[in-house]
Amino acid sequence: MKKKLVLKIGTSTLTAGTRLISRGKIEDIGRQILELRDEYDIVLVSSGAIAAAKQYINIKDAGRPVESKQAMAAIGQPLLMRTYNEVFADFGLPTAQCLMTYRDFENETSRQNTLNTINELLKYNYLPIINENDTTSVEEILLGDNDKLSALVATLIRADLLVLASDIDGVFDKNPHIHPDARLITSIENIEEARAMVEERDSGMGTGGMSSKLEAALICQKDGIETWIVNGGRANFLAASLKPEAPKTRFIPHRP
Repeated sequence: MKKKLVLKIGTSTLTAGTRLISRGKIEDIGRQILELRDEYDIVLVSSGAIAAAKQYINIKDAGRPVESKQAMAAIGQPLLMRTYNEVFADFGLPTAQCLMTYRDFENETSRQNTLNTINELLKYNYLPIINENDTTSVEEILLGDNDKLSALVATLIRADLLVLASDIDGVFDKNPHIHPDARLITSIENIEEARAMVEERDSGMGTGGMSSKLEAALICQKDGIETWIVNGGRANFLAASLKPEAPKTRFIPHRP
């Protein structure tokens, strides 16, 4: 029986430090998923629709930023999926798009239908690629860059592990972008205590900072699911993170 792994990729990882989607980073992700497929059923939760749109069109906010970003997401989502499809096809990884909102988790019928769909895709070796439906929902655009969505997906499918790809190695005792002596915290059990250490930094692209990742970890922790934060900017970051010595922050789940 394979383990279930949810991998959340944010905009800052997909753009690899630029303002545009990096095809090379998507190739890196595809290579790792292929490597791990014998051991894990993997579900990908991916941001990046707005960044994908920026490669093709520029809609000015004109004082109404949410509506403008929703339009950008509508333009960018098929472009992002086309890139995933093209790149992952080279690795023999068939993909399927699932657009969701938080309402899909609130209604029991919707929850069951979503779970059935994801399980069916995994059964036939399709890689589910999940993003929030930003055309009808604005919460992730404003607040979380899909961190919370990935946690809800992980709890829905009873995942063994949620991996959140970030632009740093994990949670530090102070902001490593500001303090050179910052120390990586490799294991966290009390997430509320960890909040005091978080100093947010605007990356300029994604909307999900460390606070939203702590919220995601808390959702999973309560449901007995382990969460890791790893540095998505590193090559082979997911496969490497499975080695005990790899830099990351592990959130210890509450076991029933």
